[in-house]
Amino acid sequence: MSTEGGTRAVVAALGANLGIAAAKFVAFAVTGSSSMLSEAIHSVADSGNQILLLVGGKRSKRPANSGHQFGYGRVRYVYGFIVAIVLFLVGGVFSLNEGIHKLTVKEDLHDLPVAVGVLLFALVLEGFSFRTALKESNKARGAHSLPSFVRRVRQPELPVILLEDFGALVGLVFALVGVTLAAVTGDSRWDALGAIAVGALLIVIAVFLAMEMSAMLVGESALPEQQQAIEQALEASPLITSVIHLRTLHTGPDQLLVAAKIAIAGADTGAEIARGIDEAEAAIRAAVPSATYIFLEPDLLREGEDPQPRRPAG
Repeated sequence: MSTEGGTRAVVAALGANLGIAAAKFVAFAVTGSSSMLSEAIHSVADSGNQILLLVGGKRSKRPANSGHQFGYGRVRYVYGFIVAIVLFLVGGVFSLNEGIHKLTVKEDLHDLPVAVGVLLFALVLEGFSFRTALKESNKARGAHSLPSFVRRVRQPELPVILLEDFGALVGLVFALVGVTLAAVTGDSRWDALGAIAVGALLIVIAVFLAMEMSAMLVGESALPEQQQAIEQALEASPLITSVIHLRTLHTGPDQLLVAAKIAIAGADTGAEIARGIDEAEAAIRAAVPSATYIFLEPDLLREGEDPQPRRPAG
C-alpha cells in the first residue's frame, strides 16, 4: 500500500470533518441537542486525528542519523496511537458524560428540524470521505476482506481513517435516531441516549485502534506472503544452498529489515561469497521493494541443524 494513498484519504477526511464540525456546532447552538454537541465534538476529534496523522507522516520522513540509525518511520505508529488514545477516547468519554448528564437533567430542545438537516448533510460529507478511504484501500487489499485488511496492513493511516469514517457514519445514524425520536415524542431523553450511543461507539473504536497501533509499535514482522517471497528469492540465489533462519521487522510502515543466516558451500571463496550476497540482496529487493535494510550472514549448514524455521501462520 502506498503512503500517498493513505495521505489522500487523510486529506479528504480532514476537509469533510472541518465542514461538518462547523455545521454541527451551529446546529447545537440553535437546538441545544446533546446528540448534536456529541457529534460536533466527534468531528473535532476526527479533524484532530487527521492533523496528527499528517504531522506524523511528515516527521517520519526525517533522515536517519547516529541516534536513529533506522530512521523515523515508526513515528507514524506513535501518532496513530495518540489518535486512538487521546482523541477517540477523550471524545468518547465526553460524549458519554454529556449524554448521562442530559439523561438525568432534562432540558428543553427546540428547532430540531435544523439538527436533522445538519445530520443529513454530515452523512453526505462523511459518505464522500468514507468512499475515498475505501477507494484507496481497495487498491492495496487485493482479495482480503476489509476487516482482514485493517488487521494486516502495516501503514497506520488507512485503518484509522476507515474506522473513523465508519464510526462517524454509524454515530450520525445514532444521533439522527435520537434527535428524530426526541422531536416526535417531545422527550429529550432520546437525544441523550443518542449521545451515549455515540460515546460508546467512539470508545470501542479507540480500544480496537489502540490494540492495533500498540502491535505496530512493539514491532511487527513482514506479512507471511512477503516472508515467503524473501525466502524464495534467497533459495533461488546461486550462492545459497539453504536458508538456516530468516527474521523480518518493520522499522517503519514502508521500511522492512531483513536478517537471514544462509548456508553456503564450503568451497566458496571470499569474492564468490561477496558477489553472491550482492545478488541475493538484489533479488530480495526485487521481490519485496520495501526491504530497506538487508543483513545476510553466510554459514555452513551443520549436521543435525534444521534449515529455515517454519513461518508463522496467518
